[in-house]
Amino acid sequence: MTKPLTRHSIELFLNPRAATGLPYGPRQADVLNAMEHAVAMTEIVSWPGYVETPLVRLDGLALRAGVARIWYKDESGRFGLGSFKALGGAYAVFRLLANEIEQKSGASNLSASDLAEGHYREIISGLTVTCATDGNHGRSVAWGARLFGCRCVIYLHSTVSESRQAAIEALGATVVRTQGNYDDSVRHAAADAKTYGRFVVSDTSYDGYMDVPRDVMQGYTVMVAETMRQLPPKERPTHIFVQGGVGGLAAAVCSQFWECWGAERPRFIVVEPDRADCLYQSAYSGAPTVVEGALDTIMAGLACGEISLLAWEILETGVDAFVKISDEAAADCMRLLAFPLETDAPVVAGESAVAGLAGALIARRRPEWSAALGLDGDSRILVFGSEGATDPGMYEKIVGCPAEQIKP
Repeated sequence: MTKPLTRHSIELFLNPRAATGLPYGPRQADVLNAMEHAVAMTEIVSWPGYVETPLVRLDGLALRAGVARIWYKDESGRFGLGSFKALGGAYAVFRLLANEIEQKSGASNLSASDLAEGHYREIISGLTVTCATDGNHGRSVAWGARLFGCRCVIYLHSTVSESRQAAIEALGATVVRTQGNYDDSVRHAAADAKTYGRFVVSDTSYDGYMDVPRDVMQGYTVMVAETMRQLPPKERPTHIFVQGGVGGLAAAVCSQFWECWGAERPRFIVVEPDRADCLYQSAYSGAPTVVEGALDTIMAGLACGEISLLAWEILETGVDAFVKISDEAAADCMRLLAFPLETDAPVVAGESAVAGLAGALIARRRPEWSAALGLDGDSRILVFGSEGATDPGMYEKIVGCPAEQIKP
């Protein structure tokens, strides 16, 4: 139960360092904290087009899985960008630009409307933000750049689809294609930023680069706060299954529940592709571990080989278990949501959106896993549907029809 097998397989690893006490130890205030969350919440809810995304009850699927409840936070409509990433990248762009304006003009307490209305166009128009992306984060950064009036250059590695590139370019960003995997494109973007004087707005953190990824993660906590308000007061989740990637989403979800509910927080399980399992391997080795290779998975938003060090400060002790799943499991889950057999309404979920749910269903089908995770007929499971059909061609290929034909 505690020893992973081969890299490409469905596996569970129980985290021996999981803790339920003070969230992430004495550095709590330096990682994510309630005050900074409040700042992000106040700002983002004021943006044009902000609405809470729905928390969907999947009662038919819960009945089939043998649990009391499954909730699915559907992020497919977030700011029209199709993904929860809209919260993080754009918010980090705002924070970065506001800081630059403050340094150059002395203005303070700026809001997004101050920037969007062009009050500081002279300063902003000369700035360029940049990042590497598998698609959704870059789209958010590009949207933030267009909203606030700065320039934007986005780096895409070789396996990112043409449709994801087109969505980013439609927002006015310049796209640069790179060789290698996502982590190679991160390094390329950072190197070019130094050469050309650009500002990196990355969702992954590393030594010497923590502040911007912290803002990205604070943006994500808006989604979590919505979810906590939407949950029935007497039906708190017992388990949360959330997808991995570099760890930013998982850390934002984990930190918010941990800080608000303390020792009463749900069991927290991180789910990753078996071909891009850097969090799983880091937990198993007890230290940040790089996963090499092509990271070739249909779960493009999770195809990351290096963890975010900031996220790891939360996840190292905040996660109860790590799960890795196959592409087939993700594809099956996409079809299951699109064509439910019971009373559930259809849900359009992208390849990376379903990892948490797929992991939960696999765990429930395996008696040994259910016992280890405390899953039973009374369990209430929360998952985060992090994207819709952000790659329309891939969605149609997997599900068998365009997303537009999936009607609730």
